[in-house]
Amino acid sequence: MLRIGVAFFILLLLAGTMTGQKSFQPKQVDFEWKGIVYRNEYSGNVTLHTNGYSIAYNSGKIKTYYKTNYYHVELGFMSDAREQKQNKNIPLSFNKVSQSFKFGKQNQLYLLRVGKGTKKLLTDKAKRKGVAIGYNYEAGPSIAFLRPYYLELIYNFEQDGRFFNELRPEKYTEDNAEKFLDYNSIFGGASGNKGWSDISIVPGIQGKLGLFFSLGAFEEYAKAIEVGIMGDLFIRKIPIMVETETISAKPYFFNFYINIEFGKRTN
Repeated sequence: MLRIGVAFFILLLLAGTMTGQKSFQPKQVDFEWKGIVYRNEYSGNVTLHTNGYSIAYNSGKIKTYYKTNYYHVELGFMSDAREQKQNKNIPLSFNKVSQSFKFGKQNQLYLLRVGKGTKKLLTDKAKRKGVAIGYNYEAGPSIAFLRPYYLELIYNFEQDGRFFNELRPEKYTEDNAEKFLDYNSIFGGASGNKGWSDISIVPGIQGKLGLFFSLGAFEEYAKAIEVGIMGDLFIRKIPIMVETETISAKPYFFNFYINIEFGKRTN
């Protein structure tokens, strides 16, 4: 009986030792650094596109590590691919030299875009200091501001048997269409402060689809480069250039773009 009791006691000790060893085994954990959890993102960006440029401000809510909803406000300038800047460099009988101009240009086009969009990361687990790749899409209203383009036109007239030349700054109208499009009647571009009181507004909609590369996607400071396509559609034609038999205005614009974004994330 004594031998049986000793053997039973030894077995109990061994079982306790094995249980203790199992309970103190370190647990293996797969850990991936993601940084501080941020809730808001505020940024600004500078954009260059096919026919112009813009600056913008973005305010976003970070829903998850991989999804951010944002609001976007953008102010930009757009030209026409057919514009050609030139200068006659002629003094005439005036105490001034001709300024550069764009033949056939009718309006300067400024754009105000407002949109709501979403950014999504495609990379599964962007590491600290790494580059995360994602895409974004956006849509909202777009407002076109058309400022008339002024030229200094040459008018010849006779007074008391003498001939004189006179310069008149004029925008394009149906009444002066022939003069405005007569190359020999153009002295040069008018002062840059012309046309601000004659701005017209055309409403429309805009959309954007882009691919971005974010540096340190989960860090405090947001830094990204984005490329994509953007479009604007208005309720009527936008006459940047004077319409002729070979040139027609259109109510829409599509542009490829690239922008650089800088900002900050907060809790």
